[in-house]
Amino acid sequence: MKLWQKTTTSKKEVEQFTVGRDPEFDILLAPYDVLGSMAHASMLTSIGLLTKEENALLQKGLKEIYVEIEQGKFAIEPGVEDVHSQVELLLTQRYGEVGKKLHSGRSRNDQVLVDLKLFYRDAIRELVLEASALASQLMQLAETHKNDLMPGYTHTQLAMPSSFGLWFSSFAESISEDLALLQVAFDLSNKNPLGSAAGYGSSFPLNRTLTTQLLGFEDLHHNVINAQNSRGKTERTLAFALAGMAGTMNKLASDVCLFCNQHFAFVSFPDDLTTGSSIMPHKKNPDVFELIRAKTNQVQGLPSTIGLLLSNLTTGYHRDMQLLKEEIFPALSTLRSCLQMSKFMLESIQVRKNILDDPAYVHLFSVEVVNELVLQGIPFRDAYKQVGGDIETNRFVPNQQKVIHTHEGSIGNLCLPDIQSKLDQARSKFDFQKMDHAIASLLNSNF
Repeated sequence: MKLWQKTTTSKKEVEQFTVGRDPEFDILLAPYDVLGSMAHASMLTSIGLLTKEENALLQKGLKEIYVEIEQGKFAIEPGVEDVHSQVELLLTQRYGEVGKKLHSGRSRNDQVLVDLKLFYRDAIRELVLEASALASQLMQLAETHKNDLMPGYTHTQLAMPSSFGLWFSSFAESISEDLALLQVAFDLSNKNPLGSAAGYGSSFPLNRTLTTQLLGFEDLHHNVINAQNSRGKTERTLAFALAGMAGTMNKLASDVCLFCNQHFAFVSFPDDLTTGSSIMPHKKNPDVFELIRAKTNQVQGLPSTIGLLLSNLTTGYHRDMQLLKEEIFPALSTLRSCLQMSKFMLESIQVRKNILDDPAYVHLFSVEVVNELVLQGIPFRDAYKQVGGDIETNRFVPNQQKVIHTHEGSIGNLCLPDIQSKLDQARSKFDFQKMDHAIASLLNSNF
């Protein structure tokens, strides 16, 4: 069964090629397709295209299908093109001709679009929750280890004293910025495209404001062409947001892999969180963070992939867009698992104390000594030259216990309450409660 099918069918080879992996991803869209159809049926009733009795039958049937989806009993049958066709087929089989009326006033294009928007809203919510949990873990570690010094690097060379508190909280603040970028993607996902049909509207007097309210969208795409053109634009915006958060995770994972190396030995993990070698008994490999590093690199490539899929497309729908799901859906799942595993691992991280007591790190304190000389009245350039000469002649002997950094964001003033405030503000901008209330009302309504 195909929603577009009239009297002829496509050749098997064409059908297999064009359907591709869609059934695999359509299952994920199934509950959202039902929700969109429930809202659409209610709207059709409000404008007189369905009777109250017909709407009641459709709502009953759609709720039954929704429960089956939740229980894992829903499947796209062989020969049925997609989830939209399957839902309509079940309604028609169970309740007769009324099932054929549901598609009035919409196209598969805006039906897919509303499914995707609803799916992205929930997927973003999951990312926000996981990222927030990881940020909380990082903030706890920053507070616990705020006085534990470690080397800081530039060009992968020893630079200046840092601290584990500074290192951990840097990623927490970065997540607050990543959430801001994700908010942009959420705002675009939280606009209703339903009623745009194939991108040129409908001659029926559709009430698009009503479906916007019923599905808990913040707004609607008013222009119907723009609504259709939002497919691809939404995914591209989301791809950039995912890549931004993946970049934060990638740097954290790369640092951990380096710091676990025996030549650094700054951090370690219990044996049951690492893997060994088949021939080297001493090995404790950070495989989890190596995979996080690799997976987040894959996600960071997503904007390029999405951009290429969308290149040279004119206004309106193109079948090219079907492939967006094959890229964006796995990326959402991948990033979520990376956030979860990062938190899981960091719950057991072990930090080495007194690292900077090692003479190998003596040159880290060169800037401290230069600054002390400047405070004594020596011009900076002269102080720099003096300390540089002492280093070259092996006469440099700093006080490694004296590190005075007091400005905002330094190792002596981490500004943890301010970073926490940023995280709280970033989270608060996602109005998940509104969409949850709307969906709950839709599912619990007696039509």
